[in-house]
Amino acid sequence: MEENNLNEMKELIRNYVIKEYIDDDDTTITYETPLISSGYVDSFSMVSLLVFLENKFKIKIPPSKATPEAFDSVNNIVALVNQYLNK
Repeated sequence: MEENNLNEMKELIRNYVIKEYIDDDDTTITYETPLISSGYVDSFSMVSLLVFLENKFKIKIPPSKATPEAFDSVNNIVALVNQYLNK
């Protein structure tokens, strides 16, 4: 994936996470912020994030790949999505 598109994807996912799951305006979420292990995203939120990703990028992520580790940062999520783009 091109660098420009990759950065757009990172920003899109980061903004979605902030809008949907972060209540505190003082919380800073970077591409490396632990989302699940820090408690920002719980298992229910992970499911809604998975649905968002599958719909937005028109991909299907198998349940075996939708792990807490794969969803623990924006960078991890982008890497996961990239595995299923253009398949």
